[in-house]
Amino acid sequence: MKNKVSLFMCGLALFGVLPAFAATNSGTRAASSVDLTGQPAVRERTQVNYQKYETRTSTKTYDEKDAKNLYYTQPANRSQLYKQYAGNNSTTVRTTRAETYSSELKRKYFLAHPFFQPLKGKFGSVTDLSYTMNSYDIKLLPTGTVSDVNGKWNMDQFSIKEDFSYGITDRIAVLAMLKYDISSYEFDWSTAPDDTMDDNGLNLFGVGAQWRFVDNDKWIATLSGYYQYQKDISNNILLDLKGGYKVGSSTIYGLARGWYVDFDGNSYGNGIEGVTEDGAKSTIFLAYNTDVSSVFYVEGGLGIFSVLDEDWTLNFEGVIGNYDWHNQASLKAAIGWQPNDWVALNLYAKTAVYDSADGKNLTFWGTDIDTGNFVKMGTADLDNYSETSVGLQATFLF
Repeated sequence: MKNKVSLFMCGLALFGVLPAFAATNSGTRAASSVDLTGQPAVRERTQVNYQKYETRTSTKTYDEKDAKNLYYTQPANRSQLYKQYAGNNSTTVRTTRAETYSSELKRKYFLAHPFFQPLKGKFGSVTDLSYTMNSYDIKLLPTGTVSDVNGKWNMDQFSIKEDFSYGITDRIAVLAMLKYDISSYEFDWSTAPDDTMDDNGLNLFGVGAQWRFVDNDKWIATLSGYYQYQKDISNNILLDLKGGYKVGSSTIYGLARGWYVDFDGNSYGNGIEGVTEDGAKSTIFLAYNTDVSSVFYVEGGLGIFSVLDEDWTLNFEGVIGNYDWHNQASLKAAIGWQPNDWVALNLYAKTAVYDSADGKNLTFWGTDIDTGNFVKMGTADLDNYSETSVGLQATFLF
């Protein structure tokens, strides 16, 4: 790798700093890559995972309101679906009628549901192809002389993430994950030559377990725990708690996540490592935080998952999080298509709608041109923070 470093030159003598991180919330930061999902909600008591047609003929009474949703639900007990809704004064409040039916339909096991996990003896595979963009403007306040004080940080990243899970029981599943990143980092200076770096490789590994400890006709809840290793950056321990209320063909849910990040070094941020024109190694580094060996992130949010018809689903989610050096609010939308019982495609987009990084004043470090030491070169004001991801998930159940 031969890069032209425009601001600071000569050798590198870091104090434990990792030189090229791009630790954004949905980019290379480990915790944003988790796909936690679990079993779909159901309007009535049932835990089937497929859609099946059984021919039979009989006469039953049913509510007209429920009739339109028959293809979503197959109750374990027919009386749970075909109810007579009568008040305490024995006055019927809904009209029922007798009618012959020739088939019954069992609820499809929706693979795009945020509570998805495979049932006992089943394997689940979620392959996530995503593109993430992260940028912000920089205005340097140097302590010495630099050739340019105005610039912009840019990160573009293509990722392939695989989550592979297995159902030990209907309620407990284990999971393994890995992620391959193709990343491009850049300090885009207004007049000086830009500083760029590429970083490609298998950068994330993890294992975990999911426990769906509540699942009845009204409520569903899961607790998940994971260990992740982000190559050359950190070891991470994550906990995820989700709970949902089932209404009609939708699930309204809340989530809470927290993760402990143990860094390999004592600082983290965005940096470029390269060589000068005479071949010497050099680094510039914008530190999110220094003299810190670990941090704790936490986030919470609300979402709704809805079945539009037999094959299509829609998911909206809003999350607010604290990520040590900044806070962020983001929105995510996804539309899913599941033509059969074993495969689903989910197209999604996520973007930050608020970030407290705007107005932050961070420290800026580089290789000193005279001494060759890695020293503080000044501070940098941030503005116009932007972060957006788009992706396609392919989920298989077998």
